[in-house]
Amino acid sequence: MIVESKVDPARFGTKTAELTKVVEIRHLFKSFGDRKVLVDLDLDLFERENLVILGKSGTGKSVLIKCMVGLLKPDSGEVRVLGYNVSRLSPKELNELRLQVGFSFQGSALYDSMSVRENLEFPLKRNLGITNRAKLNELVITALKDVGLESAVNLRPAELSGGMKKRIGIARTLILNPKIMLYDEPTAGLDPETATEINELILSVREKYHTSSIIITHDISCARQVSDRIVALFDGRNKLEGTFQQLKTDNALELQPFFNY
Repeated sequence: MIVESKVDPARFGTKTAELTKVVEIRHLFKSFGDRKVLVDLDLDLFERENLVILGKSGTGKSVLIKCMVGLLKPDSGEVRVLGYNVSRLSPKELNELRLQVGFSFQGSALYDSMSVRENLEFPLKRNLGITNRAKLNELVITALKDVGLESAVNLRPAELSGGMKKRIGIARTLILNPKIMLYDEPTAGLDPETATEINELILSVREKYHTSSIIITHDISCARQVSDRIVALFDGRNKLEGTFQQLKTDNALELQPFFNY
């Protein structure tokens, strides 16, 4: 059963019909050999929406994200991000688009040999060519304040807890001021209290940076806390879609393992 896609217009201060699509995916297919990973997938992400993609390992969640940013080429179908057809972009255009899409890795992906400050300065220097020390410091401190870790600026990753690494990883992504945020299993490996703090940060990022976000997770508590809408993937298809309450009320057999927590 597919629940009609609904986004609460009051949350965005507009009418539903006026919501802007920042990601539009139609009839997406992707296979690896004989294994079909994505099958005729349709997906929309609206401006300033938090969309949770819920599914167990191997359901195609990460492959979908890689197709979105051009790291994998679909077998067929169309992927539009911020109005651009990803498969038709030149390498230069694709790199420019990726600067507008922030990716929060499951493992934070911090450079162990660099301090927190150096980790945050790295994308500013490499992607934006910023070398002015005062400007770098301003941007680094602002990003760290936004994730509540200004005091960690001179620490190294080995000195950070798992939750702190997640926050720093998000700060390093936010420092480029992306329009879209992609979170890959943001609460994986965290205790319930720290997971709740990360969920609250995801909501805070949306309010401060006006981002549209896709959150990949198999954590139903995360989905409940951060989502405006949920798409549940099964066998590479977006078989179930709706708000958290709609899906819980529907009590679909496929979702029972998620909701029995």
